[in-house]
Amino acid sequence: MPAKSDSVFDLGKDIFLNKAMCSTCHTLFDAGSEGQIGPNLNEIRPDKMRVMNAVINGIGVMPTYEDQLTSEEIEAVAHYVSTTSQQ
Repeated sequence: MPAKSDSVFDLGKDIFLNKAMCSTCHTLFDAGSEGQIGPNLNEIRPDKMRVMNAVINGIGVMPTYEDQLTSEEIEAVAHYVSTTSQQ
């Protein structure tokens, strides 16, 4: 069942696929990405706060994106990932 699209969801998906290029490292079915470097987001199913923490602070080999994304963009990508990975 596809997630309900809204402006925050759409912004988050665009950031995941294009601006932050999360799809290079992560698998997420909704995005059609099959990255093998970072965790498979459909398997770990992170909640919004976990995604925001990883994006802001970095984790493991993942760098921080705090200087590259606005707080609105961080919240949007966290919303997108947490919403679509929970399905």
